[in-house]
Amino acid sequence: MFDAPVYNSTPATLQQHAGFAAALRACGQSPLWLTGATPLLVVRRRLAGVPVAMLSRAKIEQPHLLAGQLRQAGLHRHLILLAPEHPTPELAQIGAIPLMTPGFVARIDLTQAQDVRRAGLHQKWRNRLVFAEGQGLQVKRQNLPLKTDHWLLVADALQQSNRGYRNWPVALTLAFARENPSCAKLFTVFEGREAVAAMLFLRHGTEGRTGATYHIGHTTARGRALCAHNLLLWQATGWLAAQRHSSVELGLIDTRNAPGLARFKLGAGAKVHKLGGTWGWWPPMGRILRPLAGLDRQHM
Repeated sequence: MFDAPVYNSTPATLQQHAGFAAALRACGQSPLWLTGATPLLVVRRRLAGVPVAMLSRAKIEQPHLLAGQLRQAGLHRHLILLAPEHPTPELAQIGAIPLMTPGFVARIDLTQAQDVRRAGLHQKWRNRLVFAEGQGLQVKRQNLPLKTDHWLLVADALQQSNRGYRNWPVALTLAFARENPSCAKLFTVFEGREAVAAMLFLRHGTEGRTGATYHIGHTTARGRALCAHNLLLWQATGWLAAQRHSSVELGLIDTRNAPGLARFKLGAGAKVHKLGGTWGWWPPMGRILRPLAGLDRQHM
């Protein structure tokens, strides 16, 4: 009942899309769907031996119905981690406790005409784009090759290790590409025959709500000197817009730890979208913990 639904209202966020669920299943996991006006994808884990159900980037429009939905799915005794797509302070009313304050993601509106989007670029960002356009570079587009040793995947793994952050496992990225044909699009900048930068975008959504998410990218020292990433992002968003995608998400904005990356995303014309933070909830406690949630509610 919960394993493979087909809903016209499937949310457009990557973490709540059927294509992501298919990739998880291909990697041996068993995600579930909670039925309702907006179906919600649940990923199950065990943390320190405790069963945990996670709802990431979920549009939780009716928090008061969650307990019944979880019971129907057999998850009513799991520890629940909720990370809503939008601020959802109503979660405090069901006894959820705020654990982390909301983050912000950068999102480019692709419904505008190309000249309007170009005019919306920050002046310095546009200058770098013009510079890159004059360097005789080539941008090539292809589906992500299903190879664990593809140079972009190898470079990204090394970059994660050096900078101390974690992205998807390579196996999950390849599973998404395999289970969702033509939805993992790789854009690569070449100077002659040498690849100097690349970006991978994952496409997702339903008719009228189609979006894309920047997944991973890498540039060489030569690529940075040529402003190759500016050219890559501009041409990739142009192609996505031509394919009737309504938006592209560029990931979290972190002005403290990655100010340069934040400036790059915002300079590309992205707008900031506030998420709903992270909440913890154990349904058997019901609303007993509701007073604790109120202590930090103003931040959520």
